[in-house]
Amino acid sequence: MSIYLIAVVIYLAVMALMGVYFSRNSIDTSQDFMAAGRSLPLWVMTGTLLATFVGSGTVVGGASFIYQYGPWAAIFNLSGGIFGIIVLYFIAGRVRKGEAYTVPEIIEKRFGSQARLVASILILLAYVGITAYQFTGGAYVLQITTGLPIETGAIIIAVLVIFLTVSGGLFSVAYTDALSALLIVFGFLIGLPFVLNGVGGLEGLSLNLPEQAKQWNGGLSPLQLLGYFLPLFLLILGDQNMYQRFAAAKDEKTAKNSTIGFFLGSVLVIGLTITFATAAIVMFPNITPDTAVLNMAINGLPLAIGLVVLCACVAFIITTGTSYLLSASGNIVYDLYKRYSKKEISDKKLLKMNRYVVVGLGVVAYVLAMYFPSVLAIQMYSYTMYGASVTPALLATILWKRATTTGVLSSMVVGGVSTIVWEVVLNKPFELNSVLFALPMAVITLVVVSLLTQPKENMSGILAKN
Repeated sequence: MSIYLIAVVIYLAVMALMGVYFSRNSIDTSQDFMAAGRSLPLWVMTGTLLATFVGSGTVVGGASFIYQYGPWAAIFNLSGGIFGIIVLYFIAGRVRKGEAYTVPEIIEKRFGSQARLVASILILLAYVGITAYQFTGGAYVLQITTGLPIETGAIIIAVLVIFLTVSGGLFSVAYTDALSALLIVFGFLIGLPFVLNGVGGLEGLSLNLPEQAKQWNGGLSPLQLLGYFLPLFLLILGDQNMYQRFAAAKDEKTAKNSTIGFFLGSVLVIGLTITFATAAIVMFPNITPDTAVLNMAINGLPLAIGLVVLCACVAFIITTGTSYLLSASGNIVYDLYKRYSKKEISDKKLLKMNRYVVVGLGVVAYVLAMYFPSVLAIQMYSYTMYGASVTPALLATILWKRATTTGVLSSMVVGGVSTIVWEVVLNKPFELNSVLFALPMAVITLVVVSLLTQPKENMSGILAKN
């Protein structure tokens, strides 16, 4: 058995044991399961925000982009999340004060139950997709270390993600996130000198890059570049995971301050990922782009350091999967099941329902993972489904007093339908990502319809008033 496989299995076992621990010692109520008892300290908040953001979307999907288009284009692409974090700093305290479990719950407080229903459906479509590419990303690791087919590896990762989510809820997710964040930063930092030495330093790296990789745009048009920047920017601005983490902080100050560590950690990890994947272009010119960082860990670093980086990558993939799976289950249980149930539902039953739903959504995510050809492809679809349909509505809820219920509802529907039409029906015309079509349609609809209709006087968002 490969030493890399042994290391990955041991680390995954540690994560599973953490899930068992929190299941037995911390999960008594549905609030514990979904919001960690609203008790997370600053260091855990910072770690869980970072690990949720930097999953396979960075170490697999982001690395794929870097490997194909070069470091300069990647800076533009991946900086979308960085700019989004800056905006989150100013609204994190408000979100903690609102204490909502889900984004649709926030939207309902101002725009009513229909808006909550539509938002819930759209978030489910996006989050199941994001969970799916965590399965695929983890499967790449297992394929490299064991030779397992992607389909088999995805099943193994899916089972672990589902187990961790079912067992410990947000307690398990948040604390394994924090551990993973420390591991990825440590592994990347100690591996950096070896990576640079392997390519002859920064000068050698620059000299040996293909010409396209040296270009500021990586051979992409400005419009194509924008199509990669916007999905990540919009996702993190409206990401339900971020809002749930803020609501789980022990107080408003902790929620706000956690975004500072989140920002600094993201800049560091993204910069290191760009360096590792760019070095892979020179050292491993004929690999699958999705595996750039993973190959560097196994073939470009000393054994001990490579083991740390590989385990950190796997951990990030797993914890991001658990985050989105947990979040999506909340949409079904709280925004659909509990909201529209005519009977009083006990807290014990809600907790049990959450766990059943996690299993069901995990199976659906695996099926979706087998449909898309690459992590990068499903990443762009999922980010756009959320960013174009939900983010404009959420920001209008918080920041725009003139927005109306009709405008928000219309915007969400148009954003979601536009994404599906561009991706599935039209098959991405001109090789442009769907955000360039769906986002303008959603925003224009929101503004025009809101200005043509009257807001309901009895609908006032808690977040908008603080």
